[in-house]
Amino acid sequence: MLLNILLRRACLFSACSAFSLLIRMNSVKKEVTYIDLFAGIGGFRIAFEAAAEDLRLSPKCLFASEIDQACKKAYEANFREIPVGDITKISGSEIPDHDVLLAGFPCQPFSIIGDGTGFRDKTRGTLFFHIARILECKRPYAFVLENVKRLASHNRKRTIGIIMALLKELGYEADFRVLNALDFGLPQKRERVFIVGFQGNFNFSWPNGETPMTPLSEILEPDARVPEEFWASDYIKRKRHSRHASKWHPSVWHENKSGNVSSYPFSCALRAKASHSYLLVNGERRLTPREMLRLQGFPEWFRIVCSNAQTRTQAGNALPVPVAKSVIENVLKNVRTEYLYGDGKGFKDAVAF
Repeated sequence: MLLNILLRRACLFSACSAFSLLIRMNSVKKEVTYIDLFAGIGGFRIAFEAAAEDLRLSPKCLFASEIDQACKKAYEANFREIPVGDITKISGSEIPDHDVLLAGFPCQPFSIIGDGTGFRDKTRGTLFFHIARILECKRPYAFVLENVKRLASHNRKRTIGIIMALLKELGYEADFRVLNALDFGLPQKRERVFIVGFQGNFNFSWPNGETPMTPLSEILEPDARVPEEFWASDYIKRKRHSRHASKWHPSVWHENKSGNVSSYPFSCALRAKASHSYLLVNGERRLTPREMLRLQGFPEWFRIVCSNAQTRTQAGNALPVPVAKSVIENVLKNVRTEYLYGDGKGFKDAVAF
């Protein structure tokens, strides 16, 4: 009788100890490492870290690269590290091993705003191949790339065909999709190509993008708080209002190259150079740098340390953060599944999920 009681207590103690150990293991956040190429002002980094935290993972950036000095200044102010410079001059051996590679490689060679030369561009059109060089050398488990919408159709789809073929040659299963920031909660019509790839099984599914749009009223500053420098001249305001009457308030007015004016309860795509001139809030004033960052989904804690002109360019070049976050969440879910159940290497030195 006494022996049975002792045995039951021992079993109960063992079960409780095992359960306690399991709770402790699952309370430890697994570290997931990444690198941030063509980092800009850190939009990809913000998206990755938010996605990882939502999945109870601990993100760690091991390497960042950016050539623009103003962007490096903003990156340092917000993340307390200075990205290294020209990625074309950095060997693969100088880059740490990592789980996920992020790269929003330069847009101009593929953009309708640029000269449309694509891979024939001798200076920037080949920067993708430096991404490929690093993928081949470091073999991260997964990658997420971002570029302008036109990449998907450029040169009769030959450009994207070259990219996908090279990724397959490197041993990655990859896919791409055009996603619109409007579908992920941002009041900005901004379509971008995202390319994802994995070693091992491809169980990835693209996010649906069914987030209700944040109203402009939550993005825009009250007019009384907007400095005078952002207000259009009386001549421009009269000219705009003589050509157009909006159905929405607030709204962002857009004037195209032909002089036609339209307005919507969201913004057209921000551009690196032109947004300050062709977009007017209610036909009256220009967007402030903070408003432009909000339209890209940057958090309020993001520090603005560059000039207005530099910050406008940075915001126009940035990726839409909520779109990137949704894509990365699904990438990390695929990586985690492959680590637990597949043959892929998954996260390095994993403890528990």
